[in-house]
Parts: sequence; C-alpha cells; structure tokens
Amino acid sequence: MPATPPAGISRTPLRVAVLGLGAIAQTAHLPVLARMRGVQVVALCDNDAAKARALASRFGVREIFNDIEEMLDSADIDAVIVATPNHLHEIHVLSALKAKKHVLCERPLGLNAKAVERILAAAEKAKKVVMVANNHRFRFDAQALDGFMRAGELGKVRAVRAGAYRPRARQAAWRTRRAEAGGGAFLELGLPLLDLAGWLTDFPRVVRVSASVERARGANAVEEAALVTIECEGGFTVTIDVNANYVGEGERLWFEIIGTKGSARLAPLRLIKEIHGAAEDVSPTGAATKDTMFIQSYKSELAHFIAVAREELPYEPPRDQVRVYKLLDLIYKAADDAKEIRP
Repeated sequence: MPATPPAGISRTPLRVAVLGLGAIAQTAHLPVLARMRGVQVVALCDNDAAKARALASRFGVREIFNDIEEMLDSADIDAVIVATPNHLHEIHVLSALKAKKHVLCERPLGLNAKAVERILAAAEKAKKVVMVANNHRFRFDAQALDGFMRAGELGKVRAVRAGAYRPRARQAAWRTRRAEAGGGAFLELGLPLLDLAGWLTDFPRVVRVSASVERARGANAVEEAALVTIECEGGFTVTIDVNANYVGEGERLWFEIIGTKGSARLAPLRLIKEIHGAAEDVSPTGAATKDTMFIQSYKSELAHFIAVAREELPYEPPRDQVRVYKLLDLIYKAADDAKEIRP
C-alpha cells in the first residue's frame, strides 16, 4: 500500500465488517486488521452471539449482529470480509454486493464455476471490488518467484509438482458434509495450490484431467485425500497430491516448478539454474520477517484489498477464477466418475 494516498483520495479509514467468526477470522483477519492503518473494523456478524461479543470486546469493535441483512441495513460499513461456511459464500457475497459493499471472500469464492460467474457479474453491476482470499499469491517467496517466472528465468515450463499433507484435526461438522463444504482435502488444500500454479505459469489449454480420491465415509462425505493430474497442450503437466489425514511428523507443503533451464520451489524459495552446463543455486536472499509465512501472506493480502477498495491501487476483477473453478469442477467430475476426462 502506498505510504500516502494519491491526491484526491480520502484519508478516512475503510469501515469493514467481518462476517463469520471461525478460526480464520480469529487467527488472521481480526488480529491483522486491528494493527493496520487505513481500516477500521466496525461490525462483527455471527450466529454465535457469545463468541461475537467476546471478539468484539477483545478487538474493540462497536457493533455485533447475528444476521447479515440486518448488518447490511444498519451498520455504517464500506466493505465486508466473508468467512462463513463454504455453501454460504455465494449467498453472502451477493448480498453484500447488492448492498453496494466491497467484498473479500475466503476460499472458495463459490462452490462451482457458475457461482463464480454470478459473483463477477454482480460485482460489475454494483461497481464494487470483489476479491478472493488466495493468500498464497501474497507470500514473499511466491511474489519473488513470480518475478523470476515473468522474466523467463526457468526457460520453458514443463511441470508443476505440488502437494500438502496435514494431520487429521477436529473440524466443524459442516466441513465433513459435501453439500455444505463443497469438497474436502482437495478443495481446502489443493485449490490454493491449483490457483498458485495457474497464476505463476499461465498454463495452456487443458487436454486431460484425472483424479482419485479417498472418501472413508461414503460418496456423500468429503474426501480425505486426493491425487490429481492435469495435462495441458504442449505436454505441460500439473500434479497435486493432498492428504488431510496424514500420519507423520507434522504438516508438509511443497510446490515445485520444473523448466528447461532450471527449477524452483517454495517454502522457502530455492532457485536452481543451469549455467555453463552445471546446476547452480541462485536462490535470492532477503530480510527475515518475524511473522510466520501465513500471517505475512494475510497482512499483504488484506493491505492489497484495503488499498484497492480505497482506490489507491487499480482493481483487476478476478476473472481468472472462472477458469480455475471450471478446472475444479472437472477434477471432481473425474473423481466422481472414476475416469479420465478430456474437456
């Protein structure tokens, strides 16, 4: 965000409401926003009134609500952060846009590509900002890698290999029901990696999709693990391996891009290039941050959203999400039908 607003831009803080007060709101949105300039959290909304009161007291928020429509009608707000259960995202985003509020929505933006298209159309009609919380894009290492990719440092990109393993953890009941969650391990762990792959590589037209999933509790339950392979024109492939029931030493996350002149991986950023016929480590070094990668990414993401909503940065509608979610639809269809799909 710029140090000072451009001429003609108001210095009045952006008034934000947080809708849905689960883990992500408590660990990321509220703590980060409470310390951020140019923004003020003025309302909280959740169906758990006791939790809302406790968080309002902790973060100095004036108003609390248990109904989004009442909040949109009553509270003096400019923007809404949507962090409700997945199946409510589209409904709540559309309500906020109809009320002429800017919106930052946690993943997934909708449960399918059609929902994303409806949201984009509503944002255009309302002339308001809508943004999806793809926080991996805002990690310092991902931002640095994006610069290398745009400069063609790795040559022609041939493949992305990514994955995330997470030990089983207690979770809200709605997350285990496919109709409400939309998906399980792949939606939660794989979608951000799929989005990151698309953002970094601009991968070409998809020609083949295959997916296998593990659903321990039947077809109506969400998947606990998934292995997805995507083949694009020219032989470029993306493989994503996720597991939300991992028995191991702890969480694992990997993301590697393989090119004709080198390779790169994240967490932390490592860049290997072929120089005079030999593989050389040319990884950049930078100043350390006291924040975890998770908190750093949310600080950058929220600062970007606030700056765009305040017209301090240009707005780019997230039209690329239509393609991402169409691919997500194909992945789940391939898994449900237990066969390869050729779009």
